[in-house]
Amino acid sequence: MAKIDVLILGCGYVGRRVAARWLAQGRRVAALTRGRAAELAQLGIEPIVGDVCDPDSLQNLPQVSVVLHAIGLDRSSGRSMRDVYVNGLANVLAALPKPKQIVHVSSTSVYGQTDGGWVTEDSPTEPRDDSGRVVLEAEHMLRAKLPSAVILRFAGIYGPGRLMRKQALLNGEPLIGDCEKWLNLIHVDDCVESIFAAEAKAAPGATFNIADGHPVSRREFYTHWAKLLGAPPAKFEHRAEPAAANRRIANALARERLEWTPRIDDYRAGLAGLS
Repeated sequence: MAKIDVLILGCGYVGRRVAARWLAQGRRVAALTRGRAAELAQLGIEPIVGDVCDPDSLQNLPQVSVVLHAIGLDRSSGRSMRDVYVNGLANVLAALPKPKQIVHVSSTSVYGQTDGGWVTEDSPTEPRDDSGRVVLEAEHMLRAKLPSAVILRFAGIYGPGRLMRKQALLNGEPLIGDCEKWLNLIHVDDCVESIFAAEAKAAPGATFNIADGHPVSRREFYTHWAKLLGAPPAKFEHRAEPAAANRRIANALARERLEWTPRIDDYRAGLAGLS
């Protein structure tokens, strides 16, 4: 049997979709899991039981060509975000035989701009909240230890089974905050496409923003979403958030360098049929 070709660390909402595509290409795919080995095996993914927060459990990570690092925080684990994103990644890099390529899923939360302007990969990364600072620390650590890694900064991911504030809208609950600030979104299918584009075309060490390129105000988004759901009209309880991040994420670099174009580049098309 051919050796394992790709390894997924964080085989969840995005990772499983990527795995399905790799499997359809005839590639042998493994994924690290803390407790879903049987579930992954049923999907044709070869499970490796381990925990990024437990270095001793990572000793059997295989030599592969491509690694997708898409670890998310399981809040039921009792681990902090830093434990998982920073220390966990350090544990992985210490144990992992160096791959030809690693694609690391990060987040646009590394940006902290508040003026509503457009943000590119060259914009300052000065996150204003703890989660953004942890995500940025993970990026810096990865760059120090494996400079060739490709980093994809995803905007807010949505898609089937991941629908923002659906139950709150159905319940008629008010949405609290500054409803005029920008939302930056990306459909899960376009996340997957960006990962394959990065694998095929990204230069070593590159960083890309992955967003649909059409930011929308929270008011506009949730007003439209409530209508699609047949929910009561969206209610907003305005609360000034002068220090909260407010930016529009540009995706021109990914379009140019990866030849990637989001197929769902408008939230209306993305939400249609998801209710």
